Amino acid sequence: MPKPQTNTNLILLALWLMVFASSSQVIIIAPILPRIGEALHISEALLGTLGTSYAFLLSFFALITGPISDKIGRRRVLLVGCGFMALALALHGLADNYLSLLTVRGLAGAGGGVLSGGAVAYVGDYFPYERRGWANGWIMSGIAFGQVLGIPLGTILADLFDYRMPFLAFAVMMSLAWFLIWFFVPQPDVRRDPDPLSIKRAVLNYGRLLKMRVPAVAVAAFFLMFLSFGLFVYYLPMWLEEQVHLSGTEVASLFFVGGLANVVASPLAGRLSDRIGRKPLVVTAAVGLGVVMVVTTYVVFNLLMAYVLFSVAMVMVAMRTSPLQALMTAIVPDERRGILMSLAIAIGQIGFGFGSAVAGLTYVRYGYLSNTIIGAVCIVLMGVLVRYFLPEPKGEPAHGSGA
Repeated sequence: MPKPQTNTNLILLALWLMVFASSSQVIIIAPILPRIGEALHISEALLGTLGTSYAFLLSFFALITGPISDKIGRRRVLLVGCGFMALALALHGLADNYLSLLTVRGLAGAGGGVLSGGAVAYVGDYFPYERRGWANGWIMSGIAFGQVLGIPLGTILADLFDYRMPFLAFAVMMSLAWFLIWFFVPQPDVRRDPDPLSIKRAVLNYGRLLKMRVPAVAVAAFFLMFLSFGLFVYYLPMWLEEQVHLSGTEVASLFFVGGLANVVASPLAGRLSDRIGRKPLVVTAAVGLGVVMVVTTYVVFNLLMAYVLFSVAMVMVAMRTSPLQALMTAIVPDERRGILMSLAIAIGQIGFGFGSAVAGLTYVRYGYLSNTIIGAVCIVLMGVLVRYFLPEPKGEPAHGSGA
């Protein structure tokens, strides 16, 4: 039986806030990276390992959590993940050297791993396929609002106090998300994995999933998507400050403007994908984002051009992300949705961690242009995979838990 509209709105709010806090605490690293390096005396090349620590721990815990969420339900996993993430972010207040910051970033990655794919899998459980683009678009707009509100706020807090303060603020927001999920987010009535939990069975299930062509292609697409993001974005603020001579405040405003574009584009992209299909938007966005990456160092010579290019990039990101996630919710049965999303996020985060580490090395040795070219190649390859090897589901019946 459909839930009352107020319940649906509260569910969207709870998941939106979780995505907002979780994504903001990741993205804030980029604009405050120079301040972290100065405060802790970390070399430019080594700063990329902060992203690697987060990404690899996220991947490991995502792989563990996927089968668990299919067995016990998404709600419990979301509660555990929000609580763990809030604690990990609070521990950032104790980080006063490179090793301790690397450690707490890893703990935050572990919390992110528990949450990985949780919101998307929940949308797949609760909403019928023909409304998943709309719901996922609104929830994933939390990432865009993280740029609009979270990143400028975090940058201001880092400038007024120190680099640890933004993480403490996001710990409070994640705690609020936990309370909203506890009181307002039910467990959807969908089929759960009937098999007992075990490491051997989980490994076998992941292996079976990767042997299937469609899920394997989807996972590969996620890897390339995150790899390109790590290469392009991680050192973008540093390049803007060093080569374009923008201030930290101007870089923060860039994320604000780009976030506004994403806020508008994300729900619209979700609705449009419900009408015309997911693949056309994903492929167009991949090619468009590749072009944006390639031309960045050639056309961005002042703040205005940075605003324009980054806004276009964020529109492309919105067109790519929520339609692809909505598509992926329909390519496996309910009881395998959790492991697919967790596997995709895990492999994607490995791509991000690898990309951010490589970005540090290539940035120091060859300059930011090399980061943009490699990132562009990766995102265009992702578009090719989606275009030619990932089918568009025709739709699914609701499972008694629609909007």
